[in-house]
Amino acid sequence: MTLRNALIGSLAVVSLAACGTSTPSADSGKIQVVTSTNVWGSVIKAVGGDAVEVKALLDDPSADPHSYESKPADAALIKDAKLVVFNGGGYDDFFPKLITTEGQKKIEAFPLRDDHATPASGEPAGEHKHEENEHVWYDLHTVRAVAEAAANELGALAPDKKTQFESNTADFSAKLEELEKKVDGIGKGKKVVATEPIAHYLLDETGAEDVTPEAFSKAIEEESDVPAAALAETNQLVEGKKINVLVDNTQTENQVTKGIVEKAKSAGIPVVAVTETLPEGVTGYLDWMSKQVDALSQALKA
Repeated sequence: MTLRNALIGSLAVVSLAACGTSTPSADSGKIQVVTSTNVWGSVIKAVGGDAVEVKALLDDPSADPHSYESKPADAALIKDAKLVVFNGGGYDDFFPKLITTEGQKKIEAFPLRDDHATPASGEPAGEHKHEENEHVWYDLHTVRAVAEAAANELGALAPDKKTQFESNTADFSAKLEELEKKVDGIGKGKKVVATEPIAHYLLDETGAEDVTPEAFSKAIEEESDVPAAALAETNQLVEGKKINVLVDNTQTENQVTKGIVEKAKSAGIPVVAVTETLPEGVTGYLDWMSKQVDALSQALKA
């Protein structure tokens, strides 16, 4: 999804409550970490435990992350952090621009993704839709790689806690593997439409075929008008019950996507809600992703 950085400047920098953190303080004795979103913050918290204090710049479950405009306070937080973590791939371009401390430890998630995903059913190899999709927090393989990188970086900052970080990462990775096994291949032979392709990698794991018209996806991602032909094609897929599941990004809804959701519900097609940041009240990445995996699994098996 292309980041648009000039629309909303009112999103407050708040503490990563979902991960049990507070405003980073050099006096706390903990490793100070700043992340672009609370999703990556929750991964770092899972690895670092009580040894880290995490601050996420994007922590509002009701806001559109693609409209975030950074503020001077963000730069100050990043400057003082011992480790900074961001998504990359064009998703949070504001973040690396704020990194000014020479030699500061940092982790960028997007380059850590691998090419494990296979083309969906009926799709030619090498022509996989959204193969450069930046929403890598839905790629469980990449999330594991970020956790491992965090264990290495945190271990370098606090060698006396290196074993603890490695143990936490092993536990976290084992639970990720359980989620991978849960979704692996469960969508083979099924077709889905997604209001936005944020869960692309997770859908790949299921083997389901994403038949969303490219022009529809592109318009929604770029917050532009959906071409009439693309909208008509999407409506036909839904109203004609030619898909098994509709995946809806509830965090960036508009009138077009709301209309698609309403049509799916009227047609009796399961709708799976996904988000880009941790919802309010969710304790961490595994809790959040487990609920989304369960919802997707149930819908695909219906």
